[in-house]
Amino acid sequence: MSDIIILPGLGGSGEDHWQTLWERQDPRMRRFQPASWDRPELSDWIAALDREIDRAKTPPILIAHSLACQFIAHWAASAKNRILGAFLVAVPDPTGEVYLGEAPSFANPPRRRLPFPSVLVASIDDPYGPFDYAKESASVWGSELVDVGPLGHINAGSGLGDWPEGRALFGRFRARLG
Repeated sequence: MSDIIILPGLGGSGEDHWQTLWERQDPRMRRFQPASWDRPELSDWIAALDREIDRAKTPPILIAHSLACQFIAHWAASAKNRILGAFLVAVPDPTGEVYLGEAPSFANPPRRRLPFPSVLVASIDDPYGPFDYAKESASVWGSELVDVGPLGHINAGSGLGDWPEGRALFGRFRARLG
């Protein structure tokens, strides 16, 4: 079984977020640890992810939410480490106010095909990322797009609990990776 690295977005995915709940339930999952969830710096996040991947016994699978989706596009552009794939949830529009105000070093993520398999899970009513932006991102990154309907930002505020539908989507993605 592959290692699984959780990559929360801005704020670090709190106690009721599906990422936190999944991590508690599965000993193969662990969270990468940048210096700050609230004041993210791209170079620090890249170093933190590289450290976690170096700790993995086999190439890991990444589970990213929100800002971490755009982060993976940045990381992949110069990645020295290999991963099996990335499960990307709720990609935000990098020109949005919150994004630019809280994470300016993450602006202008590379818009090119990711060098590993990926799935992009999107909600049709995400306040931080219009569905059309998610569709375009999936196309540019070479990701499979999964429309989960109206789930807001697919976070704790969406009232998903441990998000069984998402766990099933991730399970299917992981099975395809072998």
